[in-house]
Amino acid sequence: MAVTAPTRTPRSPIRRLLERDERLFAVLLAVVMVGGLATLGLYPLRPRHRVDVYSLVIWFGLYKAGILALVTVNPRATRQIFTGALCIDLLLVFLLLYLTGGGDSPFVNLFYPLVAINAYYFGRWGGLLLAIAAGLVYWTAAKMAPPDAAWTAVAILMGQLGLPAFALGHVADRERRARVEVERLNAEVTGTLTRLQAAQEELVEAERMATVGRLSLKVAHEVRNPIAAIELNAELLGEMVHGRVSEDGTEASALVTAIRDQVVALDALTEEYLAFARFPRPQFEEDSVNDMVVAVAEFVRPLASRQHVEVKVSTDPTVPPMEIDRTLLRQAVLNLLKNGLEAVSQGGVLTLTTRHLDDTVEIAIADTGPGIGPEVGRRLFEQFFTTKPQGTGLGLAISRQIVEEHGGKIRWSSTPGEGATFIMSLPLKKAEHV
Repeated sequence: MAVTAPTRTPRSPIRRLLERDERLFAVLLAVVMVGGLATLGLYPLRPRHRVDVYSLVIWFGLYKAGILALVTVNPRATRQIFTGALCIDLLLVFLLLYLTGGGDSPFVNLFYPLVAINAYYFGRWGGLLLAIAAGLVYWTAAKMAPPDAAWTAVAILMGQLGLPAFALGHVADRERRARVEVERLNAEVTGTLTRLQAAQEELVEAERMATVGRLSLKVAHEVRNPIAAIELNAELLGEMVHGRVSEDGTEASALVTAIRDQVVALDALTEEYLAFARFPRPQFEEDSVNDMVVAVAEFVRPLASRQHVEVKVSTDPTVPPMEIDRTLLRQAVLNLLKNGLEAVSQGGVLTLTTRHLDDTVEIAIADTGPGIGPEVGRRLFEQFFTTKPQGTGLGLAISRQIVEEHGGKIRWSSTPGEGATFIMSLPLKKAEHV
């Protein structure tokens, strides 16, 4: 059953406006300051100190709306905008104090919301500094417009402003750190879920490929007997038509030969696939790498001679006996030699060498073929990748697997038009006698 994502309810324009912290802070600061100013307008002032508070409220509200617009348009300069707005707010409070009685002005109460809200934004130390600045503004206004404010009144104001501001700023700092941590954890969880989803998809693909592999293995195993029967019958049929000197007999002999060639190719393909799928556990025994290399070269030499390809062998006499699985390592070298034979043309050369380097023994197979292009080189050891019409794409993969089972590595190099070289580097292992 398909899973559908829940439908999101459209958000109101106000909620979209306040979804960012800096806009929300600007609105809260405007509400608190404009509301505080309007509330203090209820306080009866002396005739000589009277100001048009409600006109001031309107202008103050427009000024705060301008701050919100600036933050919305230029969010990167939010801190600078709020710092400038704080300085303007302090100046406005100072003017109100100066015009409405100095030390006795009721507008000193505007410091409380101003310091509290800004402490939440600027943090605990910003709140403390702002409380000290508010005390100095109050003291300066009282000095310029008597009656003066006693130092105790200034100290009390600083304390009443600074302590709550410090506490509120501390809470805000912790909340911000917690939010950053939550965002970090959320990013980690999202990344983990993404990796888990990718791993799950890879696991499903691996299970599918494993099922296909088991099925292919069974098919390859079951096909072997019919192939053997076809080959045997083709051989018998070839003997029956052999020697008949007629046009039909010659044609029949050619057809039987073609059938046998295709059967041999199919049998080789099946054997190679089964060898890859049923890769045996290596049985290490002390043996001579040089002897194995010479034996493989002699095995390949008759086929190379029919193709007019010269096989050269150069062994390093300092290569000591070492722990190897002779059968598997012979197969790896043979696969590389077959690839070399298919790559070189008539008159080409295959060179097989061994070399002893410190704690490593190298087996190199070089050919004088056309070389390996970059496009092919990128996929050289990829399973089932081949450039041959009847290739399986498993020869190099099997060779690499054998070398890795010996704890070694296989590398290659190629120069276009000059051939390619494959080098198997094997760690020198001595037999352990108990």
